[in-house]
Amino acid sequence: MDGWRWHWALLLAALALLLPATLRAQEARFGDENISVELRSDGAPVPGETWMLALHFAPSSEEWHGYWSNPGDAGQGMDLQLNLPEGWEAGEPLYPVPQTLVTAGLMNHIYEGEYAVLVPIEVPEQAAVQNIAPITGFVSYLACTDRICVPQDAALRVQTGGDFDAWRAQIAPLLDSTAGFEIVRDRLRVGFPIPEGMQVGDVHMFLANTELGGGLRPDYAGVQTLVGEGNLLVVEMPLERTEIAEDAPTPEVLEGILSFGSGQGVRFRAEPRDVPLEGVKPIRGPVDMPSLWILLIASLAGGLLLNIMPCVFPILSLKALALAKAGGDEASARRDALAYTAGVVLACAALGALILLLRSAGEQVGWAFQLQEPRVVGGLFLLAVAITANFLGLFQVPGMAIAGGRASMRGSFGTGLLAAFVATPCTGPFMALALGAALVLRPIEGFAIFTALGVGLALPFLLLGFIPAWRRKLPKPGAWMERFRRWMAVPMGLTVLALAWLLWRIADDFWLVMLGVVTLVLLALLASLGRRQAREQGGDRLFFASVVALVIFALSIVPAPQPRALEAAESVLDPGVFSEAALAEARTSGKPVFVWFTADWCLTCKVNEQVAIEREETRKAFEEAGVMTLRGDWTLRDEEIAGFLAQQGAAGVPLYLWYPPGGDARQLPQVLTPDLLVDLAAGEADRRSE
Repeated sequence: MDGWRWHWALLLAALALLLPATLRAQEARFGDENISVELRSDGAPVPGETWMLALHFAPSSEEWHGYWSNPGDAGQGMDLQLNLPEGWEAGEPLYPVPQTLVTAGLMNHIYEGEYAVLVPIEVPEQAAVQNIAPITGFVSYLACTDRICVPQDAALRVQTGGDFDAWRAQIAPLLDSTAGFEIVRDRLRVGFPIPEGMQVGDVHMFLANTELGGGLRPDYAGVQTLVGEGNLLVVEMPLERTEIAEDAPTPEVLEGILSFGSGQGVRFRAEPRDVPLEGVKPIRGPVDMPSLWILLIASLAGGLLLNIMPCVFPILSLKALALAKAGGDEASARRDALAYTAGVVLACAALGALILLLRSAGEQVGWAFQLQEPRVVGGLFLLAVAITANFLGLFQVPGMAIAGGRASMRGSFGTGLLAAFVATPCTGPFMALALGAALVLRPIEGFAIFTALGVGLALPFLLLGFIPAWRRKLPKPGAWMERFRRWMAVPMGLTVLALAWLLWRIADDFWLVMLGVVTLVLLALLASLGRRQAREQGGDRLFFASVVALVIFALSIVPAPQPRALEAAESVLDPGVFSEAALAEARTSGKPVFVWFTADWCLTCKVNEQVAIEREETRKAFEEAGVMTLRGDWTLRDEEIAGFLAQQGAAGVPLYLWYPPGGDARQLPQVLTPDLLVDLAAGEADRRSE
């Protein structure tokens, strides 16, 4: 018995030692000087009913702000402990609609001014509410200004009274229907059932979940895309990939607040389910999208301007010869124009449909994606070699006369296919908005935009084929055509060299050697074809078809090339390698940031770099302004870059972004003027010196 007394004595002594520590843990260490807090109650508790408490926060001045339960990229949410009678249960705190605060590229979810957080308390039916002990508690939170953050805490004791009517009105009500969500690669889609015709205002989704499984977390500062039709509202939020909890599962429930602006919004719960974007129209996205008709007109005009772009110039020779040989044969000219138009439109529509199909399957691809594939570039290289040999007179293409005679519909159709395929890298300066919108619009509308691009590219030659007065102004067929054809071997030969350089950048040495062997065999076969044609031995079409089949077979059996590790091109700006993590780190530096996206196959990119980026004047201006630079190379497929381009509403490269200190991205024109970057940097330097 004495042993038991000894054990009880030790236990009581331990409790006596722990009790002061427990009490001290509930004493405020930092106080609530900057944002004071009071615990208020809506009257007295009633057995069997919900008793509402409120934490009323009041900043000491306008510069201080508090945080929502999920503070965003930085900050700290509220930690509340309540000492309730046995059987009483506290529900989840109910918050007003938060606001966003973006500083140095980081987004915080905050409250400015006074605000109240309601805490529902479930009182048991048999609770003795008369003469209960005072309800106490403890709360810790964070108070911040634009410059500093200070921890705050307070010991709480319930006081009766407060403006509960106003506080309840500020709480985001719960959406009466369960939303659905799905994660598609690096995007979170949440579909909300809302009344048709509801004015949603300036929508922003605040997500309470901080981790989404698989190492994914919300990109709070990323551009949220908003689409909707009828009673369906879909919000897309970009996600970031981390190395933390990569094996964690996707949460079964998402919670948050959907803000409609001006302090209005709803709380929501979302469960995993399919959230289709097909059939919904854009309300807002990474770019402000004009109407479909404006986008179609922009696509048509962009295709029209492509006819004078350098990427298309090597193919202009084929078109010029085809138009010249049409001569006065009106019916033949119309058939030729229609065949050429069909080839161009079919190529643009097919490429567009393929992109939309791949993106709907979750692939991150953009316009001109085919030039990131070594096999495709190898095929273009062989085709350019064959065309150069044709221009030099090594052989004749069956069915494509160039010195009089009947026009060839097959030749014109093939010319249209080739022109559209090679033109894709040059669409950037004229098609950025339209092609970017095509990737987030409904598939049928996106397909229409790609088709309009093809119509614009073919339009000049279509009009020439159907307007005799214009066609009569073309030079008459004659001996000049043969000389013209040989001169056109020069730009086509330069195209061969450019494609060879691109292949050297993206394919391994073994594959290049094999491609060189195929090229020599191709030239030997074409020379043999030319000799047969000179002797008029016939069978040209069969021989030519055999050559094409042999080349295709050779490319198919050669092992897939191993992507070459690209060495970053030297730059006077000494940029870092783009990644979303590197961009986030650069934006937290408080310095301006310039990011550019390029590719070796993008002629517009290279011209811009020579004209505006790789200049000593730009380097000096950036150095004086403290500009940080990042470069994203999209020569080879890169899903992170492709996903980021999609977030910015860009269908491809080039893309230029300027981030002022603490500000959002400014998307620069896709054709840079020599002084644009210098002026931007000088402006930042002037503001810093003020």
